[in-house]
Amino acid sequence: MAFRAQRAVSGALLASVTFCGAVSACELKIGAPAVLSGPAAQWGIALRGALEFVAKETAQERRLVIGGTSCTVSVKAIDSKYTAEGAASAMNALAAEGITVIVGPVGSPEVTGMKPVALRNRMVAMVNSFARDSIGPRWPNVFHIGPGPSGWAGPIIDEGRKHYTFSSVGIVAPNDQGGTDVAGVNAEIFKKKGVSVVEEYYQRGTTNFAPIVTRVLRSSPGAIDLASSPAGDAGIIIKQLRQAGFAGPIFRLGGPGFEEIARVAGGVEVLKDFLWYEPVAMDEGLRALEKKHQDLMGGPRPENADFFRWVFAARMMVKAAQAAQSIDKPQVIADAMRKLPVEDENIGKGSWIGQQFFGINQEMSYPFAIGQVRDGKIQKYIRADAVKED
Repeated sequence: MAFRAQRAVSGALLASVTFCGAVSACELKIGAPAVLSGPAAQWGIALRGALEFVAKETAQERRLVIGGTSCTVSVKAIDSKYTAEGAASAMNALAAEGITVIVGPVGSPEVTGMKPVALRNRMVAMVNSFARDSIGPRWPNVFHIGPGPSGWAGPIIDEGRKHYTFSSVGIVAPNDQGGTDVAGVNAEIFKKKGVSVVEEYYQRGTTNFAPIVTRVLRSSPGAIDLASSPAGDAGIIIKQLRQAGFAGPIFRLGGPGFEEIARVAGGVEVLKDFLWYEPVAMDEGLRALEKKHQDLMGGPRPENADFFRWVFAARMMVKAAQAAQSIDKPQVIADAMRKLPVEDENIGKGSWIGQQFFGINQEMSYPFAIGQVRDGKIQKYIRADAVKED
């Protein structure tokens, strides 16, 4: 295993990891525009960690064999800075090195910036984003790692209403596509359930949220939804909401990051009553994956639960390369991906969805979990079935 130190490339932070010991005659090069700095870095670190794990797993277990030759996987992660410009720069750097197989990025701003580059360079990509146009017919070789709030916000809201009474909600999110798209979908679902909505948006990079907290509390909301606010921001906002006297339930219907949110807020007791989306429900299969990571990598997996989804996504990309019998023909790999069943050895069976919401059937759907803190105490996760389309 060889690690090269991070260095600047096109104004972005670059990390290259190759699990092969030597130059391989057959090497699948996976590029990852991944946010590795700022308040959303936890998400990008989970992405990079998942790819590094799958790279080693693939090599050790001979999961990619083309023409009788066992292939290795190399990973090149470039800091996308959670911006459209950063992601486009990262993608251009990857394209310049001839890397056309992409896993990532994490957020909607990044996906917005990377898709034109992927299309122009005929790349195949597996992305994560909760934007309304994360994928679509315009980008036929872009796939999506899991359902967004259109699939899971409703069940989480319903679970919250079993325990709390509220008729209004204040939604707080960043004022870019990564925030407004998710907040907009959440607002529609709250309204369908008879809850009135007030939306407040802030500039990404904000550190003092007191004015935002003051404005949102003027409407006397019964609940708050922090939508897709980065974990670091969400922790600060929750802390200031509680300090300002807000006692209602707080939702985060926009992604995982509970551990970081609780840490920044000042502890689980500060969260008080909190519900959030978790991409996976921990069970024997996922605990086995955690142990496998410990054994292969010599340490615990990244704490962000998105690690699991990125493992599934990277494995799917390796499976597609195996089915296509190609490491460098992105169109052939994409065609093979469409024919694969959505299934993973650690989480089980899912399905392809997306036709109804995106106009293209290229979104993976797996079971997910509802996380809860009630009266300052963590509750057992509730497992929710995978979203399906008729």
